[in-house]
Amino acid sequence: MSEWLWAIFTVLAAGGQTLRNAMQKELTATLGTVGATHVRFLFGLPFGLLFLTLVLLATGQPIPPLNAAMVAWTAGSALAQICGTALLLAAMRERSFVVTITLSKTEPVQVAIFGLVFLGDQLSLGLVVAIIIATVGVVMMSWPPRSIAATLSWQSAALGIASGGMFALAAVGFRGGIMALEADNFVLAASTTLALGLIIQTLVLSLYLYVAERENLFAIFRAWRPSLTAGFMGAFASQMWFLAFAVESAAKVRTLGLVEILFAQVVSRQMFKQSLASREAIGIALIVVGVVLLLNV
Repeated sequence: MSEWLWAIFTVLAAGGQTLRNAMQKELTATLGTVGATHVRFLFGLPFGLLFLTLVLLATGQPIPPLNAAMVAWTAGSALAQICGTALLLAAMRERSFVVTITLSKTEPVQVAIFGLVFLGDQLSLGLVVAIIIATVGVVMMSWPPRSIAATLSWQSAALGIASGGMFALAAVGFRGGIMALEADNFVLAASTTLALGLIIQTLVLSLYLYVAERENLFAIFRAWRPSLTAGFMGAFASQMWFLAFAVESAAKVRTLGLVEILFAQVVSRQMFKQSLASREAIGIALIVVGVVLLLNV
């Protein structure tokens, strides 16, 4: 059972993230893109601290002493995650926004490379094949019609790949922070790293909004009821991601995390009763093949 823990955590994280994204989408109309994004940090922080408190009470252990390496990994990852979001926001100014988003989904491939370079995570042939197959499947599902894809420019392509790179660095870095903490309990290590990451992200984005978009910052607090729900779901998803990072390589976790795309497809099909295009069906099949292969390497 323990060898499947990372997969259970990852599927729960992907499901929670799907719900969080749906909630954030509703908030975008009133809070703006940056404001809705900040909800996951500002209102997720109390729940992140609550999760850490519950773990401390359950284990009877104190917060493990933070070291320079752990703080550096976590701070760098927190900022990389914010930068990844900023690059996606920049993509909104491009005509080929949909293509840019699709290219950002190359994250699992970049996670595998960064994990190998920075953490020494081993890449077996089966794992590499699984990552490539699943990533190709996601790109096939997400790639827009030719009329939209034709607007692709090198700037938008760079934005998409760079965004995926920032999210990849964040995933690898958070795993690095968890490992650097050297706590006896992996749940405690993951929860401590998550809490520190949320504190950094909340401070940075709150300061930015106060300086650049002060009215949006106040609007977030006025919309505290829906924001609280989105914040909880975001914190829950993050907690599951971090637990998965604590016991398995970021490459495997983020590749399996692509099932989020399947969850989103199921939700949209149920809500809008849309038919499935042949290319999307092939993409789904490739994701399933990649995931099955991933779980057996």
